[in-house]
Amino acid sequence: MIPYIQIPDWTIVAANAFGHGRPSSPIAIHPFGTLVACAVVLGGWLSLRQARRVGVASAPIIDFLYWISIGGFLGGHVFDVLMYHPALLLEDPLSLFNIASGQSSFGGFAGATLGALLWRRIRRRPLGPVAEVIASSYPAVWVVGRLGCSVAHDHPGLRSELWFAVAYPGGGRFDLGLLEAILVVPLAVAAIYLRRRPRAPGYFVALMCLYYAPLRFLLDFLRARDLVSSDARYLGLTPAQWAAMLLFGVGLHFSSHARTFGTRRSDAGQAA
Repeated sequence: MIPYIQIPDWTIVAANAFGHGRPSSPIAIHPFGTLVACAVVLGGWLSLRQARRVGVASAPIIDFLYWISIGGFLGGHVFDVLMYHPALLLEDPLSLFNIASGQSSFGGFAGATLGALLWRRIRRRPLGPVAEVIASSYPAVWVVGRLGCSVAHDHPGLRSELWFAVAYPGGGRFDLGLLEAILVVPLAVAAIYLRRRPRAPGYFVALMCLYYAPLRFLLDFLRARDLVSSDARYLGLTPAQWAAMLLFGVGLHFSSHARTFGTRRSDAGQAA
């Protein structure tokens, strides 16, 4: 099996280094946070590179990234508390505002979408071009972000002794963060390759949704059920599986839009 590797934190300033309670806890660089930060930087670089290729100004892209990043982190935490840990909200209502305590990927998608819609309304700019730039860059970002989950081992799956399971303490398990990172690599490579040529509006949004939704739906059947931290189930499915079905519908919508646009452009070319 794959070894259970734990990368230690790199402590920069020890607790109480400057006297009693200063700082109260160590200031350290965490592997998970480092990889998430690398994913954010990679996303910005890939997006600005693609923006130059398709003729979209850099300033709106950077501004848009701020909006969807803030929306994504807020939405990811709110969804995590409401759908995965509702009892925590009853015990401590302020936990809803502690965004560092937990994140949900689909909540992040929803929050980022809300941020994008607010950006369009407030900035009064067309959403399509910038959304396509981000969507073509996002799968590569997701791979790096999920590698962060894999080093934290925070998505344990069912027990398994298969060669691609991870030797967790207490027995082998699937590491869903690692599996997802690996399985999204083909999507990331395809998106980077395909975006070198002009595509119909909605193409990359559709590609991302139609690839990721079924992948996530199936992977969640491998999530652990025997741990205290096991995901909640609603009618036998995790919140992510219900959200994946909705995401697949979004993908079908944008796919239909992209095909319609391609057909119209082809007809216009023949008429000319």
